[in-house]
Amino acid sequence: MKTLSLSWRYLWARPLAALLNVLLLGLGLASITFLLLVAHQVERAFDRDLAGIDVVVGAKGSPMQLILSGVLHLDVPPGNVPLAAVNALKKNPLVAEVIPISLGDNFQAYRIVGTSLAYPAHYGAVLAQGRLWNTPMEVVLGATVARKLGLRLGDTFAGSHGLGAGGHAHGDSAYTVVGVLAANASVLDRLILTDTASVWKVHEHPASAEDEDPKDEKDHHDHRAVEEEREVTLALVRYTSPMAAVTFPRWVNTHTEMQAASPALEVTRLLHMLGLGTDVLRAFAGMLLLTAALSVFIALWNAVRERRGDLALLRMLGAPPGRIAALLLTEALWLGLMAALLGLVLGQCFVLALVWMLGLDQSLLLAGALWPAELLWVPALALGVSLGAALLPALGAYRSDVLQLLQSR
Repeated sequence: MKTLSLSWRYLWARPLAALLNVLLLGLGLASITFLLLVAHQVERAFDRDLAGIDVVVGAKGSPMQLILSGVLHLDVPPGNVPLAAVNALKKNPLVAEVIPISLGDNFQAYRIVGTSLAYPAHYGAVLAQGRLWNTPMEVVLGATVARKLGLRLGDTFAGSHGLGAGGHAHGDSAYTVVGVLAANASVLDRLILTDTASVWKVHEHPASAEDEDPKDEKDHHDHRAVEEEREVTLALVRYTSPMAAVTFPRWVNTHTEMQAASPALEVTRLLHMLGLGTDVLRAFAGMLLLTAALSVFIALWNAVRERRGDLALLRMLGAPPGRIAALLLTEALWLGLMAALLGLVLGQCFVLALVWMLGLDQSLLLAGALWPAELLWVPALALGVSLGAALLPALGAYRSDVLQLLQSR
């Protein structure tokens, strides 16, 4: 306890130098914390939203755009595909399930997604209030949407054209809220779900829906023609067997007018591209840590020279060489501990600032104030850097002779 107390007092004998060393080391550790938190949350977001989806089938274009728009809901889709072509996929023996996704409208920047009841079931969604839709123009809100917009059961609203705020409002087609999903940390939390027929109804000419009479042969024929021209944005497909991943995408790309995109492959490519920027930040954090280690080394080395009188007095009072070395090492540990705490707090603040500035809590559902197991590397790295910088000064103090210390005093 005397060593801990004495090393603490020695550390703050020069407060400006101590603060500088803590700040330098803390900034380097904050950068490491920031990278660990962002990487952990992005990977977790991808894992939870892509779980169970083997392939995404949609219009020809960029496969990554198809994944980002249809699964993660971060981009605009490349186009629409015929409903008949999507339904034909269900007859393929390699396909276990097909979930249609129809996009095109939003409400206050939250996407309105036309789909089937299999979509919320795929993510294991549980209702917090109300029920799921059973007729067109009924919607179920994700937990984040309900919280942010303050909508309740029975409320009505009109969607706007486009996937971002500011589009033309469909004032003549109002949705009714019939349910609210419980938060499950998936993409569903930030979506407004409805039946696929709701999306068609909103974009149809009013006469096509109101004037048709099934008893009239001509109107019935026109209705069937409209049904054959129906389109959806894309389809989420689940295989019957993992072996289908070898043949099914190739069959879709060569024998249909659609394309098949593998979520696992495209997300790997995306993470690789993000990794290039991460490497730059990691190198920057490494430079900060090296600078901080050098600063700590210089401070402790100068401390040994400035405290020769104190060290000589401690030796004359019976302190062994090991106690003198432990004094410097403990001082470095104090420094590393404070820098680790500062780095963890600053890293969390950096993530919160990023989430707030980019609105990531409404896209990938990123957030700060998380403490994954990976963050244990931060205090370990802090103590390692501090002790590494203190080894040489501590060794010099250990080898110092009492007589030499008194003569140099």
